[in-house]
Amino acid sequence: MEEITHIITHTLEHAVADTLYLIPFLFVTYLAMEWLEHASGKRTQEAVQRAGAAGPLVGALLGAVPQCGFSAAASTLYAGRVVTLGTLFAVFLSTSDEMLPIFLAEQVPPLTIVKVVGAKVIIGLCMGFVVDAALRLARRDKQRLRIHELCERDRCRCAGDCATCADNPELVYEHHDDCAHGCTHEHHAHDHGHDHARGWAGIAKSALLHTVQVTAFIFAITLVLNGVLEVVGEDALARVIGANAALSVLASALVGLVPNCAASVVIAQLYLEGVLGAGAMMAGLLVSAGVGLLVLVRANRHARENLAIVGVLYATGVAWGLIINALGIVF
Repeated sequence: MEEITHIITHTLEHAVADTLYLIPFLFVTYLAMEWLEHASGKRTQEAVQRAGAAGPLVGALLGAVPQCGFSAAASTLYAGRVVTLGTLFAVFLSTSDEMLPIFLAEQVPPLTIVKVVGAKVIIGLCMGFVVDAALRLARRDKQRLRIHELCERDRCRCAGDCATCADNPELVYEHHDDCAHGCTHEHHAHDHGHDHARGWAGIAKSALLHTVQVTAFIFAITLVLNGVLEVVGEDALARVIGANAALSVLASALVGLVPNCAASVVIAQLYLEGVLGAGAMMAGLLVSAGVGLLVLVRANRHARENLAIVGVLYATGVAWGLIINALGIVF
């Protein structure tokens, strides 16, 4: 009974800790998206697309920061098509998550840490640009902002919607550049001072509602995952992952896909204990996007697309892990 109580308490503590620190990231991200949706027009759309060209570079660098909050933010921004798919991959692949704190706590040589983080950043950057280039060649890179779809689906009453727009959702889609952004359509003339005041209040309210909804979803899934990891145990994972050099790459990447910060902790510790080689370690850490995958599933309601993203992410991690093993690279 005491053991069950301990597992429940430990699981709950970790779930709360893994979720709470994400709230600022999510709120700021949704706040920015709501403002963008409120002010969006052709010029804003073009500016976002131009900025997206350098997205993989920025994404890879931000992803190196030891916070899986950036992967959550990237997933949210991609769901609204504020950033490109290549940027999302760059963030996912370079995300350090809990690996860096583990390495620092275990006093891993600074040069080794720089090599591991640097490799993840370079791989993330390169793959991000490759993905965006492939989409451009396929002429699938020009997509309109979809922030309004997130609002409509979650019924959060976005800041730009007036009463007429809310009562007639089709107007939001048919006259998106006008009606949904401040209601400047000829049928929706309002006092601009009143609109701006209500607009900012609505932006904050909508961002807060989105944050609460996503946070609740993340907490529920994280609670279940932490419970499973507590029951299974690290020793069992170590036996499965460290079976042999080739299979360890495939198994480590599978563990890395677990949408929980604990995945990167397990992989980093097993590497330091000598259970995993450099290739298996890198394969697992490359795909370890933390709760970013959870947010992607919650925010981007395109199941096939999400499966494709996860599949390519896994294949990328495995491929680089095998390459590192084949070349005999050590960190």
